[in-house]
Amino acid sequence: MGGKNLMMARLVLAIYVLCCVFLTSSAQNTCEGYRLTNNKDYTSCRDLPHLTSYLHWTYDQNTRQLDLAFRHSGITSTNRWVSWAINPNNNLNSAMTGAQALVAIPQSSGAPRAYTSSISGYGTQLAEGNISYPHSGLTATYENNEVTIYATLTLPSGTTSLVHLWQDGPLSGSTPQSHDTSSSANLQSKESLDLLSGASQAGSSGNSLRRRRNVHGVLNAVSWGILMPLGAVIARYMKVFPSADPAWFYLHVTCQTSAYIVGVAGWGTGLKLGSDSVGIEYTTHRRLGIVLFCLGTLQVFALLLRPNKDHKIRFYWNLYHWGLGYATIIISIINIFRGFDALENSVADRYDDWKHAYIGIIAALGGIAVLLEAYTWIIVLKRRKSESKTAHGINGTNGYGSRV
Repeated sequence: MGGKNLMMARLVLAIYVLCCVFLTSSAQNTCEGYRLTNNKDYTSCRDLPHLTSYLHWTYDQNTRQLDLAFRHSGITSTNRWVSWAINPNNNLNSAMTGAQALVAIPQSSGAPRAYTSSISGYGTQLAEGNISYPHSGLTATYENNEVTIYATLTLPSGTTSLVHLWQDGPLSGSTPQSHDTSSSANLQSKESLDLLSGASQAGSSGNSLRRRRNVHGVLNAVSWGILMPLGAVIARYMKVFPSADPAWFYLHVTCQTSAYIVGVAGWGTGLKLGSDSVGIEYTTHRRLGIVLFCLGTLQVFALLLRPNKDHKIRFYWNLYHWGLGYATIIISIINIFRGFDALENSVADRYDDWKHAYIGIIAALGGIAVLLEAYTWIIVLKRRKSESKTAHGINGTNGYGSRV
């Protein structure tokens, strides 16, 4: 039995390693180390919090020149426009009014059309015109569903920070139309940026929001989505081996208790995210999260009220425990994918690596469970056969059913 226990220990270790891989992939930055098509090296870069966009820049305070490259991914059609703009009034609340924009429109052949536009109000169609900042080197590229705008702007003396905004939207013929006003990503794609430190005051709220979103996602994926199913696998398959008793039980309890504690922390960050995101609602994701919290809490009570094995209500307790447990796991996995859907609504495909990593972990865990299901059934059937032969032998020795 020692070899079988060793196999289970290796299984737990393998799943732990997969969790580490998931966490590592979630920490990857998408602008650091990226090589732009103009082969320029910029001193700073920032993953913008919305619309799968990135800003690379070098700012020389002495010459007041801002050398920049703005990237916007996920542009799968040439029937869209992309823009990056500065609000010269540093007004974050109405950043669009008065903004000085760099605009790029992909063409069916050749380089995108790149031009400047001064935005007077919300009904703008981004007509070509002069902007208040002297500029040079305005070009754009469109490769691999990504539009990149390059330019060098001369900023007013003493500038160390700016309010900037970025957008995309549809075209009618060759004329830009209004961006999506029902999307939270479009409405929130603005922030105040410190050009020297790279920090964002606006989005310090934006950075804080993204950080809490990341924490919320990782905590819930690891707890409800990985540890909870892992605890169920341990309970179902390790207890088949007599030598694993009571180790399997303590591993199961440790796994599920850890999942509940971490999951409650993730649930709490989700509630905070919801209260801080006025007007943005993911109703199904939120309701499923509340259901999970209730089911998890009921499972904790089940542990505290667990009757002895020979108690007359133990059978009903088992039904209660198994039913709630498997319901929790199924709803957890569904809700994690609802969370990925919410991320796609906000930042498009930026979290695809997270999603793929989670799918890989769940697929691996499911495959291992299928193999262990077959393996443990073989052991159980062999054990029953062996016990049947033993019982038959004893009966024969005692003279029952034997021929004299």
